[in-house]
Amino acid sequence: MNSDYAIIATGGKQYRVREGDTIDVEKLAGEIGELVQFDRVLLTSVGGQVSLGKPSLEGARVVGEIANQFRGPKITVFKYKPKTRRRVKKGHRQQLTSVRIRNIAVQEPATADQHATE
Repeated sequence: MNSDYAIIATGGKQYRVREGDTIDVEKLAGEIGELVQFDRVLLTSVGGQVSLGKPSLEGARVVGEIANQFRGPKITVFKYKPKTRRRVKKGHRQQLTSVRIRNIAVQEPATADQHATE
């Protein structure tokens, strides 16, 4: 079992993902089978080495494949004002994308020794 994971931000939310996971995120542009890259990686844990971004990690990315484009469950929005006969009932279904995580890639940061030799 691979214990590597990453925390990514997309659609105003944060998700903890592992390779092989399938997550439902706010709609992303693309067709089923296309690859998407998440560049806003906030934290990674690869090989027991935890890296934390400030606010995101440089050179880290998570690659996923679009598995499905669909609409979420219907939610009911009901507004009511007493004594004024104001009642408004609306429904909403959010557009979602199902993404299968394929790869978590972390680029090693350059050290001071590497810059001195260049």
